[in-house]
Amino acid sequence: MKIVSVILARGGSKGIPSKNIIDLKGKPLISYTIQASQKSNVDSTWVSTDCPTIKTISETLNANVIDRPKEISGDFSKSEEALLHFSKKIDFDILVFIQPTSPLLKSEDINQGIKLLLNDNKCSSVFSVYKQHWLPKWSLDIEPLNWDVKNRPMRQEVDEEYIENGAFYITKKNDLLNSKLRYSGKKNVVIMPYLRSFQIDTLDDLNLIEGLL
Repeated sequence: MKIVSVILARGGSKGIPSKNIIDLKGKPLISYTIQASQKSNVDSTWVSTDCPTIKTISETLNANVIDRPKEISGDFSKSEEALLHFSKKIDFDILVFIQPTSPLLKSEDINQGIKLLLNDNKCSSVFSVYKQHWLPKWSLDIEPLNWDVKNRPMRQEVDEEYIENGAFYITKKNDLLNSKLRYSGKKNVVIMPYLRSFQIDTLDDLNLIEGLL
């Protein structure tokens, strides 16, 4: 059973230029997830990128690199396109897809997900989440979403929800190739603490995570 990870890290970024390698407390952002992967139970850690600089940094950190074609590296390219490209080039049984914008991810989180998948023959996919209590949500038209202003529920009356934190997704190769999705079939989740579930998409996120590290 060969388990590999892949970190998708294209060069383009609208919110923060060169986001995936921006300095975070003296280290490039991508280094945090590369090192979490390397400390986990995966057999090899890969980075899929279209950027020569990201490639060089990743190789310096002893990660394997696969060149991501330009046609699947645009602003509107889906992660699944790069995952399928990777899956057709690299031999593995289980894939751990890690996002480089989740620097608070730990190897223990990844190992917990791998264990969940291996211990349940019917399970096809595992992904990371955090728990959230009910909060009143509003549309941009200032309309309540799925609740009634005249009958506002108390927080404890509404079931908690799982919220994807985007840190990682684990799936079997055959399921990925057949569904063409990062998760399919029977699913399970790894619950991460809220304070380790932040992703870096803006400079505010970067400043926040710097304070948490």
